[in-house]
Amino acid sequence: MIAGELYNPLDQELFQDRLCAKSLCKKINDLDPTKLDERVDLLKELFQTDHNVFVEPDFYCDYGYNIHPGKNFYVNHQCVILDCCPVNIGDNVMFGPGVQVLTADHPIHAQDRISGKEMASPITIGDNVWIGGGAILLPGVTVGANTVIGAGSVVNKDIPNNVVAVGNPCKVNKEIED
Repeated sequence: MIAGELYNPLDQELFQDRLCAKSLCKKINDLDPTKLDERVDLLKELFQTDHNVFVEPDFYCDYGYNIHPGKNFYVNHQCVILDCCPVNIGDNVMFGPGVQVLTADHPIHAQDRISGKEMASPITIGDNVWIGGGAILLPGVTVGANTVIGAGSVVNKDIPNNVVAVGNPCKVNKEIED
């Protein structure tokens, strides 16, 4: 799975790992909003990190342990991260509401899809990135440092450092100058 090869998502170990992640997500999503320390502890367990992260409910992921957040990671409501491959997130990254980060993919040939096997490609997000509400990051993309992805964008190709990129498909709209 991590190597980007076809894999069986119904493999017993993967199935159990997903159940564990979904259980942690449910605890996070159902937690009283005033219990911030408990939420941070659950997120650290889910992401297997020492960094403090702040995730608004509701949040969903496949495994959790493939999400590698940097410092000061903020996620607004209704985020989905399908982390069948690593999702590497830099420092000071913010997600607007409804962001989807999707490493999971399916074969284009019907016979391969019918087999039930899947594949995945990693996603990398640089430091100081803002992903606008409702944006979708597709398998294998990299978003460069200091970049803003506009709300509702569909990122299907790499986006460079220091730009504002928007649209479907997402394209560079302008460079960000210091």
